[in-house]
Amino acid sequence: MAGPKRILIVGGGYVGMYTALRAQRKLSRGRAEIVVVDPQPNMTYQPFLPEAAAGSVEPRHVVVPLRRVLKKCRVITGRVSKISHDRRCALVEPETGEAYELDYDLLVVAPGSIARTLPIPGLAEHGVGFKTIGEAIYLRNHVLSRLDFASSTEDLPARRRALSFVFVGGGYAGVEALAELEDMARYACRYYPNIAEDDMRWVLVEAADRIMPEVSVGLSAYTAKRLRERAIDVRLNTRLDSAVGGRIELSDGEAFEADTLVWTAGVKAHPLAAESGLPTDDKGRLTCRANLTVKGVDGVFSAGDTAAVPDLSKSDPNALTGPSAQHAVRQAKVLADNLVATVNGGPLKDYKHAYVGSVASLGLYRGVAELYGIKVRGPLAWFLHRTYHLSRVPTFNRKVRVLADWTAALFFPREVVSLGQLQSPRTDFEKASTTR
Repeated sequence: MAGPKRILIVGGGYVGMYTALRAQRKLSRGRAEIVVVDPQPNMTYQPFLPEAAAGSVEPRHVVVPLRRVLKKCRVITGRVSKISHDRRCALVEPETGEAYELDYDLLVVAPGSIARTLPIPGLAEHGVGFKTIGEAIYLRNHVLSRLDFASSTEDLPARRRALSFVFVGGGYAGVEALAELEDMARYACRYYPNIAEDDMRWVLVEAADRIMPEVSVGLSAYTAKRLRERAIDVRLNTRLDSAVGGRIELSDGEAFEADTLVWTAGVKAHPLAAESGLPTDDKGRLTCRANLTVKGVDGVFSAGDTAAVPDLSKSDPNALTGPSAQHAVRQAKVLADNLVATVNGGPLKDYKHAYVGSVASLGLYRGVAELYGIKVRGPLAWFLHRTYHLSRVPTFNRKVRVLADWTAALFFPREVVSLGQLQSPRTDFEKASTTR
């Protein structure tokens, strides 16, 4: 009698975690062994990263421990560096120790996306992304540390540099991150008598002719207007040309010094997809059928940012679903059901979901939303943003903790303490050890 089928899920993000969570409920261990491999032992709910960076939500409350929720799965902390589907095996590199091959019967490729960077001088040395909880915590500490430094120095050029904050990329990630951090820094200024709000310079650099292309032109213009009313310098049709030595040079000819450079100019499919030898499109995404199986091979599924999935809700036969959390979570549900159907020998179903819309926070009590074609602005949009994402954050435990964070914020002032020592915790000990 054949043993249980091994399902290997590469990636523990939206697709990976939700697929495993649903599959473990529907498949007994006698029917299937589910293995999840991810470099991180937790899943990050990325829509809450801006609020975690601003201190509105405790960072630990926006991550979900994989082993806690995937109790019937085997979770491996490591990365899949190679897929050999002809032999039905993958090369796994654990966090420590030697790499080893792991056989599988069914494969789910969902490693997500990585930042889409450009060969801009100085970007790698001075820029920071905004995709992980580590980057969010770093930026919070960094922004507050720049306020501390500016308040303590008498060097005017160094002060101007410290109080200059540049964000490159005007999509949802860039706008929300900038808006939340600027809101936090503006609030923190009350504790620095020698720093006025006008002393800070916040710059949003966008190569296109408008920000937030995910929403309508009107709502995009409204968002840019509201940001400018807060003295945020929104530069459209502008590119970053150089950041060598912290000197920001823009394509419109302006140059200035800045200690903070955040890169949020889009993402691209994880390179593992293109390196897997499986069929991919010109963007390095696995070409999938509507049932989330990869074309041209048997036993391989994909969804999310690494998959080119037909959008059956549109009349255009070439339309593909967008790289959004909204699609990823819903695709994971269909993917899990199709895995169960494959194990049990049942028919597969197609993924079809019409895009509902988008919600975005622009700081405390500010937001924009576009749902089913209805445009909402201001406090109501901010409330919708929080309500929607609270309903989507995984596990009841996390929902309660996030709600508790928000409730406490109604009665107590923001915490604006920089824990910069977290970035280099051994510095003081090393100095003490070398002191004679």
